Amino acid sequence: MQLATTPNKLQLFLDRLQRVKLTHKIFFVQQLQVMIRTGISLSVGLKTLAEQTDNKFFKRILQDLQGRVEQGQLLSAGLEKYERIFGELFINMIKAGEASGKLEEVLKQLYTQMKKDNEIVGKVKGAMIYPSIVITLMIAIGVLVMVYVIPNITVIFEELNVQLPLFTRILIWTSKFIVAYGVYLAIGGVVGVVLLNRLFSLPKGKHALHQVLLRTPIFGKIIKKINVARFCRTLGSLLRTDIPIVESFEITSRILGNVIYRQALMEAKEKIKKGVKIEASLRPYVEIFPPVVLQMVSVGEDTGALDNILEESANFYEEEVNQTMTNLPALIEPILLVLIGIGVGAMAVAVIMPLYSLADAL
Repeated sequence: MQLATTPNKLQLFLDRLQRVKLTHKIFFVQQLQVMIRTGISLSVGLKTLAEQTDNKFFKRILQDLQGRVEQGQLLSAGLEKYERIFGELFINMIKAGEASGKLEEVLKQLYTQMKKDNEIVGKVKGAMIYPSIVITLMIAIGVLVMVYVIPNITVIFEELNVQLPLFTRILIWTSKFIVAYGVYLAIGGVVGVVLLNRLFSLPKGKHALHQVLLRTPIFGKIIKKINVARFCRTLGSLLRTDIPIVESFEITSRILGNVIYRQALMEAKEKIKKGVKIEASLRPYVEIFPPVVLQMVSVGEDTGALDNILEESANFYEEEVNQTMTNLPALIEPILLVLIGIGVGAMAVAVIMPLYSLADAL
């Protein structure tokens, strides 16, 4: 099979916009590992998987990889062209597997790694659906009340010609402001979101945001558990493929979602270069790496079983994340109910108070 023809500029632009779902990559890794284990050649395996996938973009990638492998290139060399799709961790592990002759074992590790990541992401998304829907409905109902209900009540109060309580006057003023400047508020909201997104994409802004997120009461603990689990899982997988510890730290740092963790691992990497033990290099960051993890790392270094201990630690924290995500709706529900009660109660008081004032006047 010949390599795919060189794409034109339009095709390159369209390719940059396309993505490959994690589930597709998980299926690809799992099936390729099974095929290699059963003795099927790499090129035949890639061809078969290309024919099976229903994602046209992913099909082109697999066909291109097949052509490169048939021409004698290593799979890792072909994957480097698609680093945006597969990621640095994926490519480096494949490269290490090819160098050590353990490609099947590496694919199995990658399958486990990607499957665990997918499970965590799925749990987080699933847990956030309920509060997201409730908060969206709260905002929508609040806006509708301000735009359609309060103006009608305002007309009644104006006809009564009574002195309205301060709370009621504030509610009416807010309603009139939203009605009069609703379009500008919407535009300002969109602009504000864009500016905040831009601010938080800058290094200093992102660092400040991630620092604040780590200190939030509920979500801070969740973020820490997710990053620790991913650190343990990734570093353990890289060490199993005999990638040097310094390079493993650098790769791991780049795939963690929180920049505080990335910075900590990059600083720890520099200490490891100078001969400092892993546990000692991570000890200054006890706020983000729990003492139990540091103790486990120390035991792993002393016994020479660091990769196995990191895998056990990853399993523990991934289970912790699963349990937390399962219980999260129950934890957030009382907070949402209190917020709803406060909002409804405030509007009810603002509407009812003038009626009492009218009764007193009569």
